Amino acid sequence: VQLQASGGGLVQAGGCLRLSCAASRTFSRFNVMGWYRQAPGKQHELVARITSNGITNYAESVKGRFTISRDNTTNTMYLQMNSLKPEDAGVYYCTLTVAGATSTYWGHGTLVTVSS
Repeated sequence: VQLQASGGGLVQAGGCLRLSCAASRTFSRFNVMGWYRQAPGKQHELVARITSNGITNYAESVKGRFTISRDNTTNTMYLQMNSLKPEDAGVYYCTLTVAGATSTYWGHGTLVTVSS
């Protein structure tokens, strides 16, 4: 499976971006797609994730500002990011975990830069 993330860029604080992640195939089994980010010098942190039946959860730091969604017909996941803060900056990675699989698929990251 290949995951292709896009949509990153440079935005001013308070601005918005929409990230997309396209998976190269579909899965009939239950699965979870997610967004992780990594700021310089820090570890990966979970931003948000969504199950194949639409259940979502978010990091506390992004609740109320970010919205994760997915379109199972096009194998695409989205992350709408509003009211961006400088601390939201980093490389954003999309992931896919399929029920019964032994590992999680990771896509290449997309860089988000937020200027203050």
